[in-house]
Amino acid sequence: MLRSMYSAVSGLKTHQTRMDVIGNNIANVNTVAFKSSSVTFSDILYQTTSNASGANATTGTGGVNAKQIGLGTTAAATKVSITSAGASETTGNPFDIRLTDKNSTNFFIVNNGSENVFTRSGSFYVDGSGNLCMSSTGYTVMGWQVDETTGEIRKDTVSALRIMQEKNLTSAPEATTQATIAGVLDENDTDVKNDAGRVMNLNFYDNLGYQYTAKFAIKSTGTDGKYTVELTSVLDSNNQNITAKLTKQQMSQLFGNYQADATLGQYGLAKGCTYDAATKQYEKDGKKYKVSADSTVFQEVGKPTNTVSITEIFSGITTTMANDIKDKTSKTNVEFDTATGHATVKGEKTSYDLVFDTSTGKFASIGGDTPSTMLNMSVLSSGLLNNNGNFQNITVDFSQCLNYENGGKSTIGADAGATDGKTGKGRKLGAMTGISIDTSGRIYGTYDNGNTELLGQIAVAQFSNASGLEKVGESCYRTTLNSGEFDGIGVEISADGSSMTTGELEMSNVDLSSEFTSMITTQRGFQANSRVITTSDTLLEELVNLKR
Repeated sequence: MLRSMYSAVSGLKTHQTRMDVIGNNIANVNTVAFKSSSVTFSDILYQTTSNASGANATTGTGGVNAKQIGLGTTAAATKVSITSAGASETTGNPFDIRLTDKNSTNFFIVNNGSENVFTRSGSFYVDGSGNLCMSSTGYTVMGWQVDETTGEIRKDTVSALRIMQEKNLTSAPEATTQATIAGVLDENDTDVKNDAGRVMNLNFYDNLGYQYTAKFAIKSTGTDGKYTVELTSVLDSNNQNITAKLTKQQMSQLFGNYQADATLGQYGLAKGCTYDAATKQYEKDGKKYKVSADSTVFQEVGKPTNTVSITEIFSGITTTMANDIKDKTSKTNVEFDTATGHATVKGEKTSYDLVFDTSTGKFASIGGDTPSTMLNMSVLSSGLLNNNGNFQNITVDFSQCLNYENGGKSTIGADAGATDGKTGKGRKLGAMTGISIDTSGRIYGTYDNGNTELLGQIAVAQFSNASGLEKVGESCYRTTLNSGEFDGIGVEISADGSSMTTGELEMSNVDLSSEFTSMITTQRGFQANSRVITTSDTLLEELVNLKR
């Protein structure tokens, strides 16, 4: 009877242990990445009152089985359902990551300050030092760093992923090395025909990421299919012309062929003006004028103090050109045809010839080259300005230009970058605007200059016996002799087809219906063992009462 009581007590203890496990499972039903546990029972030592005997051929008697009385039960093992994944929950947080297993059970590697432990809980954040950490514990997430030489992931050993360290907060600038001129050049565009030409702005960057604007002017030559392209100025980010002090000849070192006495334009009389070849006098509004000594002012005959500007006598001559004619240092002068009165302006010119096929309107050549020419910005640091050694030469591609009648409107324009739209554009110094993590755990920083840079990669751990890991709390596990050791390197999750999904978390794998069923059977087992104790006590009571 005493044996039955002790057996029942062991049953009570074991069922209580099972109830403890069930209660813990239910308590963690909403714990991220929690893995449910179960208890396995085992019977314990048996008391043998009679050993087994074999058959006796002499006496003709058979064998007898041993007589054994069980002494109860015990909790043989606590099994963790670690390989069973919980349901996914969408959070939308880019630092929430769910592990999706293909052939192996994967674990994040985190460090608690003294050792690496392992978890399925992918709720992370970036701390004040820029480290990727577990939200619940602050443990640092471990992974692989980027090799600064190659820019690729170096998979030698895991270390804390400091993804927002100072060097990662900015993205290096990039100088512009290519540009594309594209669009329609309309032969009837009034801008193309006037003195200033059709102006195009090319925005580009130097090695330090500072932006500049190169201004080009396309002008008609009066010959079908032939135009001139001139670099007129280079402006910095403050809209200051850094080439203002350069001569035309010096500008030709940047862009264009230099001509000392080129024809800049031929201009007829403005509306309302006439010319008398006999007297070499011009008439405007009923008054007669003759050209002054500086060629930019016309004096009324008999009243030399009454004057009109050359811009009023001729159609197309601008105030800028008139000022250049007046300024003798500019080497710009004007000649008047004595027969027609028309004006021809000559002076220095720095430009390339832009030629089109007159039959198709397609690009033919630029400066004698096909299809591009060079904007030699690097010469600014070699004797012209000597204040900026960060410019790169820019290859300017004109092959995408067309020349045909487009209703008098040109669409031609300049853009940084090659025709592929990807290379040579140049970039400013970039500031980090966001972080993203792909399915293989690679972490990328995005920047406001358009760059995307690799910052590191989250590594995972795999074990030959994941169920052998030991729970240490906070949804973390450590290795045991039965789980297999961690090699300190880790593996890439995509190696076996597994992946990481951002914006989602793995929830608890606790099955409430199973837990409640187990709770019922545990309760009944506890009640039954309690009844054994009660019954055994009754028998003992009867035995004591026999002496009466």
